[in-house]
Amino acid sequence: MKGKQTRILIIILIIIILVAGVVMAYKIIKDKNSKTQEVSENQNEEISTAVQEEKTIQIFKGEDRPIAVMIDNHSGAWPQAALNDTYVVYEIVVEGGETRLMALFKGANVDKIGPIRSSRHYFLDYAMENDAIYTHFGWSPQAQKDIREFKINNINGITESEETFWRVKDKSSPHNAVSSTEELLKVAKERGYKTTSTKKSVLNYVVDDVNLEAGQEAQKVTIPFSTLQKVSYEYDKENQVYKRYARNKAQTDWDTGEPITTKNIIITFCNNYTLKDAENKGRQGLTNIGTFNGYYITNGKAIKIKCIKQARNLQTKYVDLEGNEINVNDGNTWISICPINAKVQIEGIEEQ
Repeated sequence: MKGKQTRILIIILIIIILVAGVVMAYKIIKDKNSKTQEVSENQNEEISTAVQEEKTIQIFKGEDRPIAVMIDNHSGAWPQAALNDTYVVYEIVVEGGETRLMALFKGANVDKIGPIRSSRHYFLDYAMENDAIYTHFGWSPQAQKDIREFKINNINGITESEETFWRVKDKSSPHNAVSSTEELLKVAKERGYKTTSTKKSVLNYVVDDVNLEAGQEAQKVTIPFSTLQKVSYEYDKENQVYKRYARNKAQTDWDTGEPITTKNIIITFCNNYTLKDAENKGRQGLTNIGTFNGYYITNGKAIKIKCIKQARNLQTKYVDLEGNEINVNDGNTWISICPINAKVQIEGIEEQ
């Protein structure tokens, strides 16, 4: 009898051990699968995040407030510094048939910007629409008046220290005043200017490539601002950017020697005129409020557009001929605001 009970106990123990083994094996397998799933989910999340980051606009991101800097474009100022570090550059006619540039930086850390020159009042319209801190070295009477009237956050190099604006020795005055983003931000903070901005971009940047399939070929673009200043852009197909030339001279960076390039070109045709003021220096005015013809050019193609600005402090809208806001490639942009009668040439590939 005792032998039989012993066998039953042994059988029960064996069953208990087997059940415990099965339960333990199940838990091990479950934990392993759970960890595998967790790793897989983390990997998928990382991949998703990487894809998302890859799909984020790079040229205009973050909440750093833009800094707009007036750049000298006299031939004595060439080459200029940091134009390739901008997100937008505006080029407009000033007195004497010259053009002046306004370069906009966002979240950039640039050691040398310039040469920096004086303000002209119509550039303020484009500083305001970008919510930018406006930097200049002197001003015209019209610009001085408008800066005060519109209460524009500005930094004037004439009234700042030599630590903020300094003159270099490899160019002659007045074409040799420079600054840096670090020094300009120091002044902005000292003056209580806000240094962040949530204002949306003027341009509707998109992550997917804009190829303007229905557009005309645009391998070379020539913009005659005046008899003195003729600018051209030649398309670099390999790098998908346009190289800039002015007065038939390739434009390069002051420090690096690299070509000045742009991903996008926007042309707006506006009427400029000579102001009648007491100084009689031939300073210009600009009729830029309203709807104007223009072009959007990128990736070797061009389309006609309309450029709509309803007030000096409102953002310009760039739309196609059907009235739809144009998509703009993620990359820097040169906006050329040229005389309404300028004979702009847009050329395709020459046949051999």
